[in-house]
Amino acid sequence: MDRTQREKDGERKQPDDEAVHLRREINLLSATAIIFGGVVGSGIFIAPKGVLMNSGSVGLSLLVWALSGILSMFGALCYAELGTSFTKSGGHYTYLLETLGPLPAFLRLWAEFMFLRPATVSYLSLAFGHYVMEPFFEPCTPPTVLVKLIGALALTLVVAVNCWSVTMATRTQVLLAFIKMFALVLIIIPGVIALAKGKTENFQNGFELDLITWDKLPLAFFNGLYAFYGWSSLNSVREEVKNPNRTFPLVIISSMVAVTVCYVLVNMAYYTMMTPAELLQSETVASTFANRSLHGMASVIPVLVALSCLGTLTVNLFGSPRMMFVGARDGHFPSIFSMIHIRRKTPLPAVLLMYPLTLLFLASGEIYQLINFVAFTSWLFVALATTGMLIHRYRFPLHPRPFKAPVVIAVTFTLVCFFIVGLSLYSDPWNTGWSCALTLTGVPFYYLTVKRFCLPARWRRAFNSCSKKLQIFLEVVQQEIKTY
Repeated sequence: MDRTQREKDGERKQPDDEAVHLRREINLLSATAIIFGGVVGSGIFIAPKGVLMNSGSVGLSLLVWALSGILSMFGALCYAELGTSFTKSGGHYTYLLETLGPLPAFLRLWAEFMFLRPATVSYLSLAFGHYVMEPFFEPCTPPTVLVKLIGALALTLVVAVNCWSVTMATRTQVLLAFIKMFALVLIIIPGVIALAKGKTENFQNGFELDLITWDKLPLAFFNGLYAFYGWSSLNSVREEVKNPNRTFPLVIISSMVAVTVCYVLVNMAYYTMMTPAELLQSETVASTFANRSLHGMASVIPVLVALSCLGTLTVNLFGSPRMMFVGARDGHFPSIFSMIHIRRKTPLPAVLLMYPLTLLFLASGEIYQLINFVAFTSWLFVALATTGMLIHRYRFPLHPRPFKAPVVIAVTFTLVCFFIVGLSLYSDPWNTGWSCALTLTGVPFYYLTVKRFCLPARWRRAFNSCSKKLQIFLEVVQQEIKTY
């Protein structure tokens, strides 16, 4: 090849290399870390109490964990189909847009920005602060102000990492995913050893019918499914995944099988060291287990749980801004959200602009209140997404689907999601009502700003001026290459 030809080839390649766009940097390991990190947070260290309380017996609680894992696998398989059928990032937003239309998609985007992601991230930040401070204040509860301060510092650090570099963010997720696995193994091994030595007293008569609380059993599944939630994390970053048609099914299936096995083994380990009554009395089950089985390493468990929360926080702040990015790119949100930093190649505005509202939620919220606040809307939109998938199958049978979930799995999971939504309305009507009302406030905004732009010209000019100044200040521009 002569010099002239090499120069021409270089000219053709250089624009793509230097152009501003989100690059495909997520490989199999990073994708696994995103799924594993999105699922394994604080749930497995908190939810066992709720599952046992509402199931009534040890044997049934373990069955609930296994069935929750299977149901979550059903949902993950549905989202593997969605992730391979539609080439855009954006997760829930994209699937609602493609299957049910722009209004449901906009409401999902609206809810994500207004309260779903701020509340979820705030909850994880508070859980991180609680577990970091717990060893220093035992046996007392850490001061709330200090917990919120530590949570705010963790939130700020994670936002900075996600603004700075996609590579740094994914490597952080991989590292924290290994720490999560180490924390689970650290609990499982003593439990397996105890079982091998014949410590099975708490498993005897595990299915006594008089102990089972049949009326509360749905709430047991609610707690179990909460601990598995997060399997859709990879769908938000679809355009940045290498070989997505192979990666999605492989990573999702392997990760969910591994998580289900780990969760069941962890709960079995808990019952080797604690009676059901002792587990119900414990505020932090993992810490109580560590005090009885790990002795000198007991203080390590709260730190590992804190790092587990930090990992899930990192995954949330990595995926959610991509939903804002795609929505803004489609014209459903202000265009500043669809811009990328010219040097860092990260969706910096979408990450940064969620930060103030998240801090507000963190300062004003409590952990369990925040969980209940987001549950209804989260599961409602998941149910709508899988319903849309089934409708899309019927309307467009020839649409390419590299991976296809069995219809019985899709229908079963969709019905379970609607059941969870109904259960949320029944169990906590106050928080459910507020989250529903906040979601519906997006309807007038959709008709005023998306369906037909009706804002006064003065407001429009002021908004455009602020947007341009913010764009210059943040050094961001629109995506220059189509990545879907």
